[in-house]
Amino acid sequence: MGGVSPLSGFAVRRYWFDLKDLIDHEIHLHGEVFHHVIVVCRQGVGSKFEMLTSGGAAYLVEVTKVKGKSAWAKILQERAIAPLARPHIHLAISIPRFQVMDAIVEKAVELGVYEIHPFVSEYSFVRNVDDRIRSRSKRWEKIVLGATQQSGRGDLMAVDAPVSLKELLCDYSKRGGALGLFPFEGTAPQHVRQVLVPLRTQVTDEIWIFVGSEGGYSLAEIELFQSYGMYPTTLGSQVLRVETACLALISILKYEWDLMK
Repeated sequence: MGGVSPLSGFAVRRYWFDLKDLIDHEIHLHGEVFHHVIVVCRQGVGSKFEMLTSGGAAYLVEVTKVKGKSAWAKILQERAIAPLARPHIHLAISIPRFQVMDAIVEKAVELGVYEIHPFVSEYSFVRNVDDRIRSRSKRWEKIVLGATQQSGRGDLMAVDAPVSLKELLCDYSKRGGALGLFPFEGTAPQHVRQVLVPLRTQVTDEIWIFVGSEGGYSLAEIELFQSYGMYPTTLGSQVLRVETACLALISILKYEWDLMK
């Protein structure tokens, strides 16, 4: 949860708040934010920390008043958090075991993924969009919030509502100029390094990575990807776990497109 603040130069915790609670150079802490900051993290009058909010703003604040289930913190300094550099990375993932998915969401926030697009496929852990998946949305939101506070990111990464692979590819095709990578552990004619050479010459605002779950993809799904102009690519001879493949691909794209800033 902590880090070194560029404003103060000392280790400081960070918390996210709703911009509507910024009133006359003070931030009003109430509800879940109050509970987390004051009750759970035991911040009190005189405590200093950073508050992050939408729009990439960060405020170094000092708690001046705690009363009942509310607190007020005055703003000492303000800084702007740079937005994510383009092209934005979109991680489309065939839903794996929920524990694995939770870890992927957290690390995607830290690595600067712009948006996650969960989908169901023939071999995904859950093969239909049902209540089990819908009930995870709140948990993913909390994971995003926690990882944003920890990493000092200036926005909350979006996690889309789960859809079928066909629906997602249809949406992808409408993005106009988006580039897509389709890693597959089966027979793949090209290494990802070879695939990226021509892609780097194209101008785009979005790069999509379509990662399969533990069960991989069916032959019909491979043909579906090919119908959208994507062909299998490999990360090498070793078979990677879902979470490892996600982290490796995101890191590769960030390096190749000079997004490691």
